[in-house]
Amino acid sequence: MGPFLLFLLMSHTTVRTNSNQTRQKQQTVSSNPASGDLLGRSMLHSPDDVQNMIRTARSAQQEWVQLPINIRIKKIRRIIHYIQKNNDQLARIISEDNGKTMMDALASEIFPSLIAVDYYCRNTKKYLKPKKIAASNIFFLFKRSKIVRVPWGVIGIIAPWNYPFSIPFFEIIMGLLAGNAVILKTATETQMVGEALDRCIQAAGLPPGLFHHLYMPGRLVGDALLENGINKLFFTGSVEVGKKLMAKAAAFLIPVSLELGGNDAMIVCEDANLSRAVNGVLWAGFQNCGQSCGGIERIYVHEKICDSFLKLLKEGVESLRIGRGTDPDTDMGVMTTAAQIAEVATQIKDAVEKGAVIYAESKPPADNALKNCIPAVVLTNVDHSMTVMKEETFGPLVAVMSYRSIEDAIRLANDSTLGLTGSVWSADRRKAEKIGRQMQAGVITINDHLMSHGMPETPWGGFKNSGIGRCHGEIGFEEMTQPQVIVQDLLHFASRNPWWHPYSQKIYQGIEGAVDFLFSRRISERIDGLWKFLKIVPRMFSHKL
Repeated sequence: MGPFLLFLLMSHTTVRTNSNQTRQKQQTVSSNPASGDLLGRSMLHSPDDVQNMIRTARSAQQEWVQLPINIRIKKIRRIIHYIQKNNDQLARIISEDNGKTMMDALASEIFPSLIAVDYYCRNTKKYLKPKKIAASNIFFLFKRSKIVRVPWGVIGIIAPWNYPFSIPFFEIIMGLLAGNAVILKTATETQMVGEALDRCIQAAGLPPGLFHHLYMPGRLVGDALLENGINKLFFTGSVEVGKKLMAKAAAFLIPVSLELGGNDAMIVCEDANLSRAVNGVLWAGFQNCGQSCGGIERIYVHEKICDSFLKLLKEGVESLRIGRGTDPDTDMGVMTTAAQIAEVATQIKDAVEKGAVIYAESKPPADNALKNCIPAVVLTNVDHSMTVMKEETFGPLVAVMSYRSIEDAIRLANDSTLGLTGSVWSADRRKAEKIGRQMQAGVITINDHLMSHGMPETPWGGFKNSGIGRCHGEIGFEEMTQPQVIVQDLLHFASRNPWWHPYSQKIYQGIEGAVDFLFSRRISERIDGLWKFLKIVPRMFSHKL
């Protein structure tokens, strides 16, 4: 065990609290987790402020939804130009506020967000286009039905600190294009990113009050939004908080969409490209310092290639460079909060005490003044009695187990209460997909991991405790609206439908005849049934009450 990690294990219960969480009177203070330098202060909003926000948002939404879709799209497209022109500045703000590298900020937050705006602007008309519904049987041929999408009205978005720009950005764009007003609550730890995100959205020239950026402690914001009448809540965060918000929302019958994290499994088959698989771990396991809900945490490798896999992984992990995120030669930045460092250290301690081995560890950073840093760690000799194999880690820690049969690998991969994403690595894509479809996770990638979150066309969300609902793609876009069914009657000139009042024995026999005509197995009974029904048809056009 390296001295860097040993120090963390000995001191994890007394790690210094992140200054981002310090509050002075009615302000939140944002500081750089790598240096402790002050980045800015934000004035807190009160519950009364939230009430005013929702009232003005509702008024603005009524104006916004009346605009032609082409106009809404044209305005939202202005955001693309703003982000493209300011991409370096935005990446720096994200890096300084969150601790991740500027490369991570650019590649996994800024670039996907640009793709998302363009994609949703190109597909909004298709997603909102009314969909015709075919008649279920001959007796309803005179009905014409369709589904139209109606915006919720005012939606609330509570965003996390790990991807403080891209996660809320996708939802904001979809929500606005669908015709909603949006109230965004960014994480207290990354308020400077929230302000930068606010400037991006305002570049669209939206109606005043349509979009609000809310500053409020997380423990208060759920009540403030729900009690003041938002129409739907979108939350990304922990399972514990997600359950609490869902319970609160239930009291108001407000729907929620929850993305609550993962404990992602990676299955490496005997025929996998080892170089690609190892490089996949180095990125999906350790980029953003492992603070990715859909990052690799548990790795199951076929026993015949496990030694070779581990050897390559050790070389890769030991070559990772930890440093300030603004340094272009840094592979891994720092953790966003000291509390999360303590959580990772606790999981490592638990695993080691139960027999796990620290197989590989990245070297300490050259910068001795760097704060909130933690090494990338690989554990072996692990089993499912250990917390690391059962719960989300949310840090630069992966655990590797070997397996003999693919059935064992699938069973182990599914042995978790979480099921956000998973991956299968094999040269045989058909076999890999067959394996993947047996994994209990909302997203399965073949020979890749994590990156589907950046693909706006693919729905994102999980099974089990990983959440409810989906974001991204057409399914995610539908989450921003309610389906409304419109049914028109082509026989509007008729006085009544066959089953309307007044009732009589003849009417009863006529409807019974329709049942026989549609479902009897005997031809004669069908013909007789049709005749009984036709006898009551003239009544439809009679003006007699």
